[in-house]
Amino acid sequence: MTSLAPPFDAPRFESLLVVRLSSMGDIIHTLPAVAALREAFPHATLGWLVEERWAELLCTLRYPRSGRRSPQRPLIDRVHSVNTAEWRRTLLSFNTWQQMAVGLSELRGVRYDVAIDFQGAIRSALLARWSGAPIVYGSAQPRENAASMWYTRQVLPSGTHVVEQALALAQAVIQQPAPDSQLTFPIDPDAEQKVAALAADSHSFAILNPGAGWGAKQWPAERYGVVARELQKNGIQSLVNYGPGEEGLAVAVEAASEGTARRVSCSVAELIAVTRRARLFIGGDTGPMHLAAALNVPVVAIFGPTNPARNGPFGTRSVVLRSASSATSHARLREPEPGLLEITSDEVAAAARQLLQNHSE
Repeated sequence: MTSLAPPFDAPRFESLLVVRLSSMGDIIHTLPAVAALREAFPHATLGWLVEERWAELLCTLRYPRSGRRSPQRPLIDRVHSVNTAEWRRTLLSFNTWQQMAVGLSELRGVRYDVAIDFQGAIRSALLARWSGAPIVYGSAQPRENAASMWYTRQVLPSGTHVVEQALALAQAVIQQPAPDSQLTFPIDPDAEQKVAALAADSHSFAILNPGAGWGAKQWPAERYGVVARELQKNGIQSLVNYGPGEEGLAVAVEAASEGTARRVSCSVAELIAVTRRARLFIGGDTGPMHLAAALNVPVVAIFGPTNPARNGPFGTRSVVLRSASSATSHARLREPEPGLLEITSDEVAAAARQLLQNHSE
């Protein structure tokens, strides 16, 4: 692909800082915009400020966080990490203040020409400004209104899906249509080796992801088990992915599957590696679902209170299931949204068979 240079009257930035701290899905949604920035400014230093928990989405753990790009850090020249949750818990600790000072000093030392806040939160806007970049881009309608106080250039949002909105912000920096760019994720040799052994035992598998950010988005675990039994009839084994605090869900899926599913707990790097090999992904509006879509894995997306037009699988073959009775809400309720419960195991299994059949044709 030929690199697209900025037009003659556009700023020729030598260094750009991306600020998107969390979460997994939101970082993945930002990747197409950052890939477009890389394509438009191929020789610029491109940095990313991210929560340490999600740094593996940009760079493998054992690889240097800055320097020449490689398969272990394919997109970003510098990864800057923060740990805001831990810092808030230990705000009175001298060690915490020392970590904050060192991190900020390293960030400011790069002397970025421009920072782009893709998060739209007060903390992300502050960090973008504290980077020392003289130009700070952000949305004119950020998630937290006060964030706009720290932007020097505000961009009116456009697009329905969050990926499109991020691309619009990148386009304002590039000052011409954002180029299409292929997404790349880090390749961790250790994770690849571990997952290759796992995949050898599961020649054709689907990933089931019963977890969700909050209870209202969580389709019943037992129904995933029923779907696993149906997939087995098509020769597809199910791997049940679960994160911290979700082991009980995975156990429930495994029990309901009657031996057709098994649970796996992965690091971020391992999840990237195993998702690359999957034939299908089934789950709700979660980071692992957006990872599967970004890796072009077919997705059966089970939606309840969140809007798939804004947050659905982007850029891959998918079937989105959502009841007409579901109303869009981000209220973090503990119980599954009633409309979500109207989606049956038979409907999910039928959607899975549809995607598997289309893929084989």
